[in-house]
Amino acid sequence: QVQLVESGGGLVQAGGSLRLSCAASGWIFGIGVMGWFRQAPGKQRELVATITSSGSTAYTDSVKGRFTISRDSPKNTMYLEMNSLKPEDTAVYYCNIKLPPWYTSGQRDYWGQGTQVTVSS
Repeated sequence: QVQLVESGGGLVQAGGSLRLSCAASGWIFGIGVMGWFRQAPGKQRELVATITSSGSTAYTDSVKGRFTISRDSPKNTMYLEMNSLKPEDTAVYYCNIKLPPWYTSGQRDYWGQGTQVTVSS
């Protein structure tokens, strides 16, 4: 069973920093594309950042230069370092993994339970 467990959310003032962690089941870590999404109240879930099994990263424009996605394979953990936080970054943050079709014919998309990030002005 694939499990993704986020931690590290909280309340922070604008301009502050937080680091989110996503602990993944060992047997799927390093396979497919992992990423962070977020969903603010009344808005659709949006992609924040992704990292491939080879370490390539991508970010949505609104977080470029402020957020950094990384992974620690020996620890089966993915991180999102968030700096210069803004009130508009307030959302529930979810980690996600998309397994490749060659790996499984079953479920390929898994989500964590989410962690709340609140940035006060």
